[in-house]
Amino acid sequence: MKIIPAIDIIDGKCVRLTQGDYDQKKIYNEDPLEVAKSFEGEDLKYLHLVDLDGAKAGKVINIKVLEKIASQTSLEIDFGGGIKSDEDIEKVFSAGASKVTCGSIAVKNPSKVSEWLEKYGSTKLILGADVKDKMISVSGWTEKTTLSIEDLLHKYLDDGLQEVICTDIATDGMLTGPNVKLYQELLNIFPTIKLIASGGVSCMADLHELREAGLEGAILGKAIYEGKVTLRELNEFQNA
Repeated sequence: MKIIPAIDIIDGKCVRLTQGDYDQKKIYNEDPLEVAKSFEGEDLKYLHLVDLDGAKAGKVINIKVLEKIASQTSLEIDFGGGIKSDEDIEKVFSAGASKVTCGSIAVKNPSKVSEWLEKYGSTKLILGADVKDKMISVSGWTEKTTLSIEDLLHKYLDDGLQEVICTDIATDGMLTGPNVKLYQELLNIFPTIKLIASGGVSCMADLHELREAGLEGAILGKAIYEGKVTLRELNEFQNA
């Protein structure tokens, strides 16, 4: 199972939100590059980089952070937040992202994501599904929709997209454990998807449970920043 540390960016700084609430923001480091290098230094290979300013504004804002990390580390970066246009996605790939996570646009403009799938291929795009009570939220979690996670997955699996980051908003930043039941339900319905868990990971036992459930990967942020897991433990887990 892939271990994917997260760096969330507001005003160019490494932060974490609680349950997606921008008013519950905690700054962990003024320099995201320093954080990324600490991940690389423990031989972690992946990075989930989120432009929270971009997610709220509807356009990519923290592109310079991506450029710095991509040019000064060897991490495989998936980037999300505010990607709405052809110009945005081209800018993000040019800045060094290996993959792009399509969140709000996958709900609001599915034809555009279908175009990108044809142009870039399914290995370059990830579906970002942010859910609360199995319903999708968009725009940096500030906007609830009437679309279910199952309906969204059906649509994009038909289009050939295979990799999905499913963030459970209720558990995100809470350090109370991931919503394993939700992930198991989704894998039972969609056994071919590469499902990446996001939200709630609080300890190494959570990661073992997710691996046993068949997850492709797990994204974790606060557990690292609050010292609930160490980078060394994550290194040993991924190499076990």
